[in-house]
Amino acid sequence: MTRNEITTADELWEAACGHFPALSPEEQQAGIALLRELARGEPVTTAQLAQALDTTVEAAAAVIQHSPLSPFVHTAEDGRIQRFFGLSVAPTHHQLTINGRRLWAWCAPDTLAYAELLGETAEIETRDPETGQLVRLTMSPARIEAVEPTDILVSWRRSDLWEATSAVQIIATACHFHFFFASRESGERWVAKHPETSLLSLDTVFAFIERLNRHMFGTELERRQAETA
Repeated sequence: MTRNEITTADELWEAACGHFPALSPEEQQAGIALLRELARGEPVTTAQLAQALDTTVEAAAAVIQHSPLSPFVHTAEDGRIQRFFGLSVAPTHHQLTINGRRLWAWCAPDTLAYAELLGETAEIETRDPETGQLVRLTMSPARIEAVEPTDILVSWRRSDLWEATSAVQIIATACHFHFFFASRESGERWVAKHPETSLLSLDTVFAFIERLNRHMFGTELERRQAETA
């Protein structure tokens, strides 16, 4: 991927898919359950996750510590889960409001995932890192509903430079390079300082996130949709 190249979602996925494991139906269920517990706005205990999954604390601990989900889990010093799969109850650069609760995301693309995964509308606020200009988006579970300003772009670091062995490494090697920009001018200035990054269209990144959601949690999302149909 060269600097400022607009890349297709298929090309993005082909380059990045190795960082995202294939999950069993049980692991998908656990992942969505953990996101829903975090979306309440407070760190999550292993006991809370066990209750949400109707399983034992030992089984819930195994999911957190010894499953393909583990690299996406970040716990605080008190042992409670503070971040998972890009969603955080601790402040970051990227703020979301979901069901009246303030939450945060590890990076700009992550903010596009949670309306679908949680089945809720998400109001997103972040700032162009070059100019400080406010960027707002409204996400429904199915689509991007509103964007302000309308011509935002997204920075993207080459996925071969990502390190996906832990949440800390994912944040340091990928998320710290992924932002929304209010204009092409500000995005190009920022990318010029980070030559391993490119500018992508919002639609391209959203298509990638939709594919990521299906890859990671598609079976569980279909099961939940069938239950509510």
